[in-house]
Amino acid sequence: MSDNEALDVEEYSQAGSGASLTYPIQCSALRKNGFVVIKGFPCKIVDMSTSKTGKHGHAKVNITAIDIFTGKKYEEICPSTHNIDVPNVSRKEYTVMDIQDGFLSLLDAGGEVKEDLALPEDDIGKEIQQLLKDNKEPLVSVISALGKEGVVSVKVSNN
Repeated sequence: MSDNEALDVEEYSQAGSGASLTYPIQCSALRKNGFVVIKGFPCKIVDMSTSKTGKHGHAKVNITAIDIFTGKKYEEICPSTHNIDVPNVSRKEYTVMDIQDGFLSLLDAGGEVKEDLALPEDDIGKEIQQLLKDNKEPLVSVISALGKEGVVSVKVSNN
């Protein structure tokens, strides 16, 4: 071992759970209302069709999907035998306790507090603020995929 090799030791500052953000699946196995990664964005499939091409071509899958965070529409055409990435999507319910400096103060079912999620700037954000003003208890659905999180819906808690 030379002196240079001893210096090339890599150090890792944090250890992850080992879970991948995405997993591959064959295009033909995708279904409507499922999830897919298009151009690096986690999307929900709204329309799918399969078209047969020429004599020596592959069947192609036409996918139309909407970004789960921004609502932007994306389209992808992929040969049915090729693999495409599917994001690991998780949904969790939180109770909104307060809003501080544009960030939500959330409480999950286990009593853990989460304060790193920004207040949405759309109608959902306005509805959360209105419910807090009316002294009601907003319950939000937070969806997470590809290392991003976002509030996707709000309702009044039944407590």
